[in-house]
Amino acid sequence: MLDDLVARARTVRRFRQDEPVGADVLLKLLALARLSPCSANRQTLKFLPSADPELNAIIFTQLTWAGYLSDWPGPAQGERPAAYIIVLNDNRLGPAREVDAGIALQTMLLGAAERDLATCILGNVDRKSLAEALDLPAHFGILYVLALGRPAEPVVVEEMGKEGDVRYWRDEQGTMHVPKRTLDELIVKLRRS
Repeated sequence: MLDDLVARARTVRRFRQDEPVGADVLLKLLALARLSPCSANRQTLKFLPSADPELNAIIFTQLTWAGYLSDWPGPAQGERPAAYIIVLNDNRLGPAREVDAGIALQTMLLGAAERDLATCILGNVDRKSLAEALDLPAHFGILYVLALGRPAEPVVVEEMGKEGDVRYWRDEQGTMHVPKRTLDELIVKLRRS
């Protein structure tokens, strides 16, 4: 059921690096993204998948992980993603639309959760250095990087406290806690006379 799938699709920052994600799985996720709606049906998004450890190591060095965990440099060796999908915009086809990238990423995220994979959408990417390291043609703009793998940490969603602190945090047992606003806080109610 979609409700359960969305609830399971949590951001994870530590993975079981030794459990590979096959190229066939990445292709299935990309097939889902291909079917996703997009602005004016322009289909400007392109994708660079990687399940190759050497390429993954290059990608990893261009990413910044978990801004709220300022004392954590990111996943240690052995806890890094087993695969990545770099979301690109083909600028020859038109400008990037954030909504298109968001829909494609969420679709792949749900497809990954259905396969018991965890993901992390990374926007803090050294795009220039990554493009150079990959020798990407100039017409491709890097939008996001989707990290994938088997989860190596539990994630708990909890109600946000009254102070409204949105920062996620990790407890002594290594569990990631993610505060979420209540449903009532999200609903705008109009006053009518």
